[in-house]
Amino acid sequence: MVKHFPGWCAAILAFVGGQSVAQDYPTRPMRFIVPFPAGGGTDVQARAVAAHLARSLGQNVIVENRPGANTMIGAEAVLRAPSDGYALLFTGSSHVISPLVKSKMSFDVVNDFAAVARAGLSVLTLSVHPSVPARNIHELVALARTRPGELTFATASVLGGQRLATEQFFRQLAKVSVPSVPYNGGAPASAAVVGGHNAILISNLSEATHQVRAGRLRGIAVMSLKRTEQLPDVPTIAESGWPGFEASNWYGALVKAGTSRTIVDRLSSEIAKALHAGPMREQLAKMGFEPAYQNPGEFDAYMRAEMKRYAAVVQALDLRMD
Repeated sequence: MVKHFPGWCAAILAFVGGQSVAQDYPTRPMRFIVPFPAGGGTDVQARAVAAHLARSLGQNVIVENRPGANTMIGAEAVLRAPSDGYALLFTGSSHVISPLVKSKMSFDVVNDFAAVARAGLSVLTLSVHPSVPARNIHELVALARTRPGELTFATASVLGGQRLATEQFFRQLAKVSVPSVPYNGGAPASAAVVGGHNAILISNLSEATHQVRAGRLRGIAVMSLKRTEQLPDVPTIAESGWPGFEASNWYGALVKAGTSRTIVDRLSSEIAKALHAGPMREQLAKMGFEPAYQNPGEFDAYMRAEMKRYAAVVQALDLRMD
């Protein structure tokens, strides 16, 4: 005989089941999937957060680098996993830009994922190879005008926050065309400019600071409204004649949609604890990251707002990946 339960009974059973799953979670190693190579800004933040979660949750957290396709390869890897909270995508701005510049997507970057937490922000920087005869942003713009198409800037992805900010500055504000050369991550982009393959590096502060201090790159400008502690002698674009110009990258953790809300909330809470802990704040600050936690609801709303903001830039500049 088949027994039928009232709707409220089913709801209670589902709630109790979810609570039980969350109390047991995690019972095996977890994966942090990073859609960029090792060594870049997203990877650095992911490894710092993963190390904290491993200690607080008592399970190994394995960081897997899955670069390619403007972060879509890493995203697809998470969507192939079950909705159980054991595979997290630690990603950045490119995640919500891809659907704006690609004609076909196999998934929905917002609705197929559940936001867990925004972890941080990173100031963007503009630096050049020492052979480039420009000491400031005005000289660089003038040089680009006299050598059209010769100077190229390297970025961490085909169309991410770094490239959009740079295209906005050069094309919309400075009225000069500087071609982009994309790489699969901040580390290879930085290496390309240090090696002289490209003239300009647009990167997170963490990827430029060491190279600038070592003399392998020359700092030209930072894209924050105020100068940074890491590169105090490098002026902002805003103070150099383009007031109000500001650009940064954001980073955060997502899981596959359908994951228990109790698990999502626990993960988010643990990430918040990590970001508020003194040692991690100091560690990230030294590398040029600003801890900027948002809970699941706030992060979801933030990503949707970012998509709208980026959509206006993509449309104005007519940027496409295909």
